[in-house]
Amino acid sequence: MAMTSSPPAGAGAWDGSSWNRNGNGDGSGNAGAPATPAAGDRARTGFGLFGPRHQRHTLSVEQLDTLALPIGDDGVVVGVDADGQPAVLGVNRPTPYDMVLIGGLWTAQVLALRAAATGARVAVETGRAQAWAQMVQAVGGGQSGMTVHDVGRVPPQGASAGGPVLVVRDCGMRPPRGRVASAPWQSVLTLLPYLSPVAPRLMRQARLVGVQRVSPDEAAEIGRVIGLPRAEWESLPTLADGVTLWCTDRDRQYVMTQATDAETGLLGNARRMD
Repeated sequence: MAMTSSPPAGAGAWDGSSWNRNGNGDGSGNAGAPATPAAGDRARTGFGLFGPRHQRHTLSVEQLDTLALPIGDDGVVVGVDADGQPAVLGVNRPTPYDMVLIGGLWTAQVLALRAAATGARVAVETGRAQAWAQMVQAVGGGQSGMTVHDVGRVPPQGASAGGPVLVVRDCGMRPPRGRVASAPWQSVLTLLPYLSPVAPRLMRQARLVGVQRVSPDEAAEIGRVIGLPRAEWESLPTLADGVTLWCTDRDRQYVMTQATDAETGLLGNARRMD
């Protein structure tokens, strides 16, 4: 965007190449009639130098179909899909959004780091604060970064469009009902290390379910609860570290979460077990 500003005080007039402080264009300091520009310079006087000239950018009618812009969801890049394309999870939403991850702490922490990088505040509810301490130090605590709270002690977060919040519930196999629920601009991610008695209820209530490697019996139960095709729930016991099957009511996608160098230095390599 071009910006214009007033000349400096006492600067005189702009003559096309330099500030003329005396008004006559010769730089001598003698006041007099303004210099008359040469014929070839008249078109430029008051407008500076000519800029570069390029041919116009045009497309023929036949070429219009090849013109496309990559438009997609914004949010957190959770990994890459089977085609190697970025898989993006929209965490900051104007409507309540509940997520359940049956998997490892490593993946939940990567998601929390990346959510914080998008500008969201992250509130962690956990019974193992020491497992999150290094992350809090790296991200920064307080209202602009990441905070850790004991189970059942998460205060109201005051989420807004300008200050979205992600609440991560790392409360073990049987997480109690949270004091802070999902709300506009406040998403909740519940981490379950394994399939537990409360998991079916949480999965049915969630709008997004992520499943990492589980036992064959757990895979069959998960398939029944969320309606996975047999081929997909049978694949769950074979998933590699860092691979998650993300499921909504209408879509399912395998995603490989690949850590950056900084994330690896902070959290180590991808792993299912903690």
